[in-house]
Amino acid sequence: MKTFDDLSAIGLREWIALPELGLSGLRAKIDTGAGTSALHASDIEPFQHEGEDWVRFTAHLGALMQRRRRCEAPLVAVKKIKSSNGLTQLRYMIRTDLTLGDRTWPVNFTLTCRKAMRYRVLLGAKALIDGQLVVNPALSYIQDKPVLANLEGES
Repeated sequence: MKTFDDLSAIGLREWIALPELGLSGLRAKIDTGAGTSALHASDIEPFQHEGEDWVRFTAHLGALMQRRRRCEAPLVAVKKIKSSNGLTQLRYMIRTDLTLGDRTWPVNFTLTCRKAMRYRVLLGAKALIDGQLVVNPALSYIQDKPVLANLEGES
């Protein structure tokens, strides 16, 4: 049997942080069937910053506690995404660092309304490949919750 010496195992659900956006304590659902990762966002507004395309949005961080934070990030693309219900929609895409356990790496996230979903963040296959992760779907929260200094301002 092949072993995965250079890959880390994660569960079906994990705690993550998005330090460049000042977001911590997010629960993410791992979805190997989704290519792209998604972040629950509202009030999405594209704008120009020093001649570059950016987007500002409100990130929603919890299903039970209504924590949210206003964020800004460079716009990577506007992508057509087919959702789980089969509908295609245009979504703004950003690229920001993701911290899961003791690893941090850049990940593309589409911004979309996930208020009907239990998890405000969905981690897709591209993020898992880039992070060199394998998923054990029988487990959840097997990595330590990321501890990041100086993340304030969540309301």
